[in-house]
Amino acid sequence: MNIVSIYKIFPTYNDCLAHLENIRWGDKPICPYCKSTNSTPLKKEHRHHCNNCNTSYSITVRTIFHRTHLDLQKWFLAISLILNAKKGISARQLARDLEINKDTAWYMAMRIRRAMREDFNLLQGIIEIDDTYVGGKGKKGSKRGRGTSKTPVVGMVERKGRIKAGTVKNIDSKTVSSLVRGKIDTKNTVIMTDEFKGYLCLSKYATHKTINHQKW
Repeated sequence: MNIVSIYKIFPTYNDCLAHLENIRWGDKPICPYCKSTNSTPLKKEHRHHCNNCNTSYSITVRTIFHRTHLDLQKWFLAISLILNAKKGISARQLARDLEINKDTAWYMAMRIRRAMREDFNLLQGIIEIDDTYVGGKGKKGSKRGRGTSKTPVVGMVERKGRIKAGTVKNIDSKTVSSLVRGKIDTKNTVIMTDEFKGYLCLSKYATHKTINHQKW
């Protein structure tokens, strides 16, 4: 679609939301965290409350629009401009076209381009999850392993061969749960980890088995 089409089809924020909901959910909202359809609409907040896992969510969760403060119509316009630009479009040009600052335009373009090449297929089968720490030398006197001051990275390896990984601030049950729910098909998965307590929460979402490295 071109710019004129965007304004005609999506003249308001609610029109943009309705379009996303129709594409992603159809007639029934689905919780992005536990996949339940048992929810209560929070119309004023444009969100839904999941009655299964007691979490609130919107249609933008785990999309390129997640936690954005920019109007969805401008996101739709940015997608149209980037897709229709035969020789690409710079952040400065995008900023001028959308009447936003250059940094915001660069951020939007990066998210859109990454989404165009990202593999959104969820991992399945037997998945091995582990963490490591990167970033050069730790602080003087800091511990090794999970006590280090380096940046933690969590990796998920599918026995079939696919890998997904990412940096996190902390390796705790909340962070691990969020990663798993966004990258793994929990209905068709067996998760293998060590006995670290941050992984114990995984049994809520999938079959979870552990291995004691001290014995093997």
